[in-house]
Amino acid sequence: MKYILAIDQGTTSSRALIINHEGKIISSAQKEFPQHFPQPGWVEHDPSDIWSTQQAVIHEALARKSLRLSDIHAIGITNQRETTVVWDRETGEPVYNAIVWQDRRTTTQCQKLKKAGHEALIRKKTGLLLDPYFSATKLQWILHNVEGAHEKAQDGKLAFGTIDTWLIWKLTGGTIHATDVTNASRTMLFNLETLTWDEELLTLFDIPSSLLPTIHDSSEVIGETEDGIPIAGVAGDQQAALVGQRCFEKGLGKITYGTGCFILIHAGHTIPKANPHLLTTVGYKIGDEIAYAIEGSVFVGGAVVQWLRDNLSIISSSKEVEKLASSVDDTGGVYFVPAFTGLGAPHWDPYARGTIVGLSRGSTKAHIARAALEGVVLQVEDILDLVHVPMKTFRVDGGASRSDMMMELQASLHYTTLERPEYLEVTALGAAYLAGLATKYWETKQTLTDLNPIAKTFTPTLPNENVQNMKKNWKKAIECSKVWHHDT
Repeated sequence: MKYILAIDQGTTSSRALIINHEGKIISSAQKEFPQHFPQPGWVEHDPSDIWSTQQAVIHEALARKSLRLSDIHAIGITNQRETTVVWDRETGEPVYNAIVWQDRRTTTQCQKLKKAGHEALIRKKTGLLLDPYFSATKLQWILHNVEGAHEKAQDGKLAFGTIDTWLIWKLTGGTIHATDVTNASRTMLFNLETLTWDEELLTLFDIPSSLLPTIHDSSEVIGETEDGIPIAGVAGDQQAALVGQRCFEKGLGKITYGTGCFILIHAGHTIPKANPHLLTTVGYKIGDEIAYAIEGSVFVGGAVVQWLRDNLSIISSSKEVEKLASSVDDTGGVYFVPAFTGLGAPHWDPYARGTIVGLSRGSTKAHIARAALEGVVLQVEDILDLVHVPMKTFRVDGGASRSDMMMELQASLHYTTLERPEYLEVTALGAAYLAGLATKYWETKQTLTDLNPIAKTFTPTLPNENVQNMKKNWKKAIECSKVWHHDT
């Protein structure tokens, strides 16, 4: 029997999972790597740490089941998106640390481009907002701030990639420089209509085309590793989760409750009408089928639980939070907006800050804990309220989706059905599915529909009056968080 190896390279750790023909995870390994914060608002990774930890977990996952690389049928890769690496084509050495998706150093550059009137063009071509979140201005910063980088790039001596591209380069011994359409669509350099790099945007950002990887389908044999294993599936983490949740029809969507929260909704096979507060992106490309998606991102989701533990010390472990929150019937009027790094969709306010309002003499740590969890759900609802694609259902995943209390509230707030699958590791499963489809390990998308069955369904339980009152007060709390503007 052969298996699919899923490489899941995340923001704080590298993982490897081995998946069998029944879609079961038979082995896994995970290893954290250092985070670097050279200045306030800057976030970096050492690309060599990413590669070394990814190598280590691959071998560990194999060893746990006494498997060898020859037991692997194909490899699927999923990765933290937008994070930017530039390296020397000859030596393979990075010219600078990877600039992480969370990094905000190019905020001023983005504001200059907005003032110059370029956002409408970028929005039309890429489906993205002009924001430091995306790769283009990160790449531009490296080229203009690392000595000699721009000249080397013009001479064709440097390579750019998001993390998938860096891993493909390393796995193939520097012979393949490639990405897929989902990761390309997060760079702010990719044209959603033509599915190619856009020359006008390259000129705008002063980026030589020789830097860029070849763009492939999400499910396609890109090449082989040095050990002869096909690399056959690639997708950014949120798009991989969309595939892992089997959202193959228009109107199916997924909500991932992780460090942040990410909502992706299958919007069909043509580019949907732009929403001024949400993003349009590529969901996946499998053969001739291109699927577009509407996306909204919450910057702080499960991270608020870490804050309660590490900064406020009202819990000693993350597992305690739901028990504490469930010890009270409601928040006692407390609302918690966890805007520690600003607000993402639909507000896009980088200057907003975390805010707790409605405190009284009777407020306790239980009320604050419950308000924190409700704040995560309410942030997601802000996005769902703006989605104009007719929805069939939402499928949930990520660590916080284990909370029945949160899922029940989410179903009530949006008056919809939520489905939670048996396995919540859907990002890795999505990468595996893409690789398996390309190599006929699984014949069709239909084959995948029963591999990860729905374990629990959540339906609305709260009275509408309660829901409307909660949403009204939440809007007030959001406005309070926006008081902390950049001029204060």
